[in-house]
Amino acid sequence: MEKKRVLFISQEITPYLPESEMSVKSRFLPQGIQEKGREIRTFMPRYGNVNERRNQLHEVIRLSGMNLVINDADHPLIIKVASIQAARMQVYFIDNEDYFHRKEILRDKKGKEFEDNDERAVFFARGVLETVNKLRWAPDLIHCHGWLASLVPLYIKRAYRNDPLFANSKVIYSVYNENFKSSLSPNTMRNAMLEGVTEDDLKLLKDPSYENMSKIAIEYADAVIQGSEQINPDLAAYIQAKEKLFLNYQSEETYIDAYNDLYDKVM
Repeated sequence: MEKKRVLFISQEITPYLPESEMSVKSRFLPQGIQEKGREIRTFMPRYGNVNERRNQLHEVIRLSGMNLVINDADHPLIIKVASIQAARMQVYFIDNEDYFHRKEILRDKKGKEFEDNDERAVFFARGVLETVNKLRWAPDLIHCHGWLASLVPLYIKRAYRNDPLFANSKVIYSVYNENFKSSLSPNTMRNAMLEGVTEDDLKLLKDPSYENMSKIAIEYADAVIQGSEQINPDLAAYIQAKEKLFLNYQSEETYIDAYNDLYDKVM
């Protein structure tokens, strides 16, 4: 029997970024799932504070070179890769000079969110899916971590639903205890538009708040995981109202087994 394929898309992964609940889970979950006999691929953005030399990142020329049009401008998609030797796994990085070469992740040094975070989320989501397409690697399940990956469930269910590579892909979204203070750009809805996606699909993004970006992901995901012990109460209520297949918060000792069991249910 062929191994099931799981694609991990995360906003942050340690050791490339400092340890956080999300970055640690995004590092050890793929390893644990791989050790359970599944085939994996893992993606994150190549932020400017990721040390390329220390982490031995190198560009994958055969995957790079595509342009993504966002906000009427061409943005080159560069793909880099690094290996976590101890885990025998690779991490792919979505890179672009316009969006990911600044030294901070989502906020500037003064704590102000970047004005183009909506475009960065669109570029990240589309960049991952186009790269997986180029790899000709059909995922049975896609697990998204963090709001920067929140457009992936929508794109899979709408823009890529007729693509044979993604036609049978299921999507899980993990909700963490994160937030942003100001809503994203007023152009978020327009920037997120893609062939196969309608204005009605994106209507929540008339107000592109953290809650509404997360609700878009929850709406189109096949299952939802509570990744932090505490999450936004509005989102907790939304998940409950949608009656989605749901896994509540799991401890460090239990989460890999519990997530793996959920993967079986979803697939």
